[in-house]
Amino acid sequence: MLLYFYCRRVKIDKGEKAMELYPFLLSNVTKSPIWGGTRLKEGWGKRIDSPTVGESWELTVRKNEKSLILNGAYAGRTLESVIAEAGVNFIAPDYTDEAFPLLVKLIDACDRLSVQVHPNDDYAARVENDRGKTEMWYIVEAEEGAEIICGLRDGATAEDFARSVREGDYERELKRCAVRPGETYFIPAGLPHAIGKGVLIAEIQQNCDLTYRVYDYGRRQPDGSLRELHVEKALEVVRPFTEEEIDEIRFARRSDTLAGGEVLADCQYFRVERLCVREKHILPSCSEMRHILCLSGEGVIRCNGEEYPISKGSSYLLPPLPAMRVEGNLMALVSGV
Repeated sequence: MLLYFYCRRVKIDKGEKAMELYPFLLSNVTKSPIWGGTRLKEGWGKRIDSPTVGESWELTVRKNEKSLILNGAYAGRTLESVIAEAGVNFIAPDYTDEAFPLLVKLIDACDRLSVQVHPNDDYAARVENDRGKTEMWYIVEAEEGAEIICGLRDGATAEDFARSVREGDYERELKRCAVRPGETYFIPAGLPHAIGKGVLIAEIQQNCDLTYRVYDYGRRQPDGSLRELHVEKALEVVRPFTEEEIDEIRFARRSDTLAGGEVLADCQYFRVERLCVREKHILPSCSEMRHILCLSGEGVIRCNGEEYPISKGSSYLLPPLPAMRVEGNLMALVSGV
């Protein structure tokens, strides 16, 4: 099946030189942590000079991890440089932050990830001179019996969790959830969590890489050293959440649609929609950027007389563009601010 995007030529007027906008095919940045697997190499085409790929960063504008544009007039340039040239209104009409807002990853857990927690904006600014980290997980693949850790058990307090950690019984107060493909889990800052063995997820998050590890099963790095823990900071930011509180944060806004798809999250930091195309779909006109990550299916994007192939694992940044027509048979996550 084929996927088509129909759009007219769009330019941002930058004085003497207008910027042409078209779907930007993005490079990915791969990482090989000790818990990574082989699925992203074997089934998703992610390349790295290592036997395993734990993470593939599909949309990243960071100091050491930068998405490159692979096609068209800006091929070979970083996405960061093109946005700097266009201005922050490229991201959204009312966006004023100098920092890029989103980070999108694929994560393959061949083994359990550490039990960890992320700070909120206030704590991160005060202690780390950084922003906080709220994230969303979409379960792409899961082996039979696969689990995640997602918060504290019902009724447990932050003090209960701190006591269990200091007594060395790290998992006593944690909640385990069996997972299946197609499920979504929202992880607000302060919620302890861990991806379990045999799970592959798509993660949409604030553009932050602050992680406080509480427990890592005594694993050692290749050089024999134990992985660094951040227990005291973690215990300062951990808090319990009810399901109702998580949903209030997850759907705090009621934004205009990004893609006309199923809304998976619409929090203060990002909106994510699952787009399932069967034959035809119209992507509405949008005045802000959108990121589209294809999780299944294949096709081409047609824009301004050009064709842009898209398939499982490929990723495009869509600048502000008029309505586009989609045809095909695919499933993708569309993210924006």
